Amino acid sequence: MLQTTTKPSSSIISARRSTMLIFLVCGLAVASWAPIVPYAKERLGFNDANLGLLLLLMGAGALLMMPITGMLIRKHGSKKLILSAIILLSILLPLLLIMDTPLTMGLTLFIFGAAIGTIDVAMNAQAINIERHYSKHIMSSFHGLFSLGGILGPLFMGGMLKFSLQPIVAIGSISVLLLLIAVSQYQTLLSSDQESTTTEKTKFSWPGRAVIFLGLMCFIVFLAEGSILDWSAVFLKDIKNFDAAIAGAGYAAFSIAMTAMRLLGDKFVDKVSPQKIILFGSAISASGYLVAVFSPWGWLSLVGFVLVGLGAANIVPVLFSAAGKVKGVPASVSLPAVTTIGYTGSLAGPAGIGFIAYYSSLSVAFCVIAGLLLLVSISYRQK
Repeated sequence: MLQTTTKPSSSIISARRSTMLIFLVCGLAVASWAPIVPYAKERLGFNDANLGLLLLLMGAGALLMMPITGMLIRKHGSKKLILSAIILLSILLPLLLIMDTPLTMGLTLFIFGAAIGTIDVAMNAQAINIERHYSKHIMSSFHGLFSLGGILGPLFMGGMLKFSLQPIVAIGSISVLLLLIAVSQYQTLLSSDQESTTTEKTKFSWPGRAVIFLGLMCFIVFLAEGSILDWSAVFLKDIKNFDAAIAGAGYAAFSIAMTAMRLLGDKFVDKVSPQKIILFGSAISASGYLVAVFSPWGWLSLVGFVLVGLGAANIVPVLFSAAGKVKGVPASVSLPAVTTIGYTGSLAGPAGIGFIAYYSSLSVAFCVIAGLLLLVSISYRQK
């Protein structure tokens, strides 16, 4: 249950605003890397296979740091970790554009991923603690700002590059923006003392079955989201015969739908209950994959990707909120565990989809994802 107060204090309201901006910063940082990947590939002389292996280092850094961040939060609080990680990101983003050997690029990308993993856990810890001061669900709006950052990042970078700015100037401008937001919002984030009043101060404990269950549900949803990112353009081009120039419309439709739904999601969760959000959201996402696969018209496949985004949008925020309220397990243990398991789905899942597609077809692989999403719905129906 959320701790109910008729009106949160002004410090909590300020902390909510600041944490939402940190979610935006994280989304901007991750998305700003995407437009400079081609520059890195060309500079290093990599083929697609080599680039794929290099990109795994970013995920490896994030996965390594997520559980460590939980331990650091118990000792230092999440506020200091957020600022430290954003300062590191601001330094690393321009370096990703100039590193010219596989070793230095790989090391930089690994540390970049570790910083992202740190912010991910720390900002969600802030959000969970803030939510406990409200009598309603507010987690979706935080994640909505992250998704919004994911849309704005490429637009900012692409816009600056289109106006003939040098890539290093463009990415440097993003770094300065991230740093300015973080520094300006630092003071109003929850301090470790404020967090200690809303989290259980216990010794380290291993996550139990309830935490593992939540993590596995996140794994499936992250897998579904990651597969749209990695495979939707290939699906539209190779299966639905879209022109290569507009094959990215599938991911764009998914992203816009997810962002809009997350920004509106708190009201939906309060009206229909968190459990129903997962029950119906996972079923809607599953139907979206099936519509995309079996549609005889290309435009209807895009509608399918919209349904995936609408359905999945608020599942992870609800699961993260639930992770912060598992009885007998501190949020600083449960949240990193759920985040790490879930994030593994976004990394390993799309590779698994590629394996299925190789031995059967991408349509079959998408049907497998639909089946897993239905499993989420069935599992929660039985809880």
